[in-house]
Amino acid sequence: MTEFQNEMAGRIAAIAENRELNESAADFLRQSIGPKYSYNFHWMGRPIIQYPQDMVAMQEIIWATRPDLVIETGIAHGGSLILSASMLALLDMQDAIETGTSFDPRQSSRKVLGIDIDIRAHNRAAIEAHPMASRIEMIQGSSIAQEVIDQVKAFAKPYSRILVCLDSNHTHDHVLAELEAYAPLTSAGSYCVVFDTVVEDLPSEAYPDRPWGKGDNPKTAVWKYLETHPEFEIDHSIDQKLMITVAPDGFLKRRA
Repeated sequence: MTEFQNEMAGRIAAIAENRELNESAADFLRQSIGPKYSYNFHWMGRPIIQYPQDMVAMQEIIWATRPDLVIETGIAHGGSLILSASMLALLDMQDAIETGTSFDPRQSSRKVLGIDIDIRAHNRAAIEAHPMASRIEMIQGSSIAQEVIDQVKAFAKPYSRILVCLDSNHTHDHVLAELEAYAPLTSAGSYCVVFDTVVEDLPSEAYPDRPWGKGDNPKTAVWKYLETHPEFEIDHSIDQKLMITVAPDGFLKRRA
């Protein structure tokens, strides 16, 4: 596996230098936004509204960092919560195999905490009826409201390995406030993943009905946050490997 990993690193480095391939990937990403390509996928039966490449990246990150808690802002149909919960279930299964013990998944301490300003009743019902429901908790309210931040911090207090995913309102000010509130909860060696940083790289007319756009989006918030938070660094190897991702510059790794 060491040889394979070294070969993979070489391939990723070569991809970063392949101008034609990178231009093709960028063109596909631009062309796929309008037709809502990312709205066509599910995870275990729930719409996830993510590109498949980012779904693969999240399972790789969760498997590598082995979090006890995943905090996600933005719930929508719940597919991302289900993905994270299913990965936590696999981590529990691996732990049981390695230790030779049995476990009741309903009693697992590993959890996913989702926050959304508006959890639609039909989505909440579907999430609560899902086989992964015992691993999921939800808070309704603005992710940058102090009372919600306080609830999240209280929930996170017993956990030592935490992964954070930010995917709600995509304006600069909102994402920067989320970063200030939740990025510090990220455990050393884990990630704070900021989605939809790609807005900065798309044509100005890509989001005519949204309050975000060039100069006012998650990527500009990431850049601003990193000016005063050297404990985080952008893991460029992830978006270089994915090539097609809504989170370029958005995979923030907390230094160990």
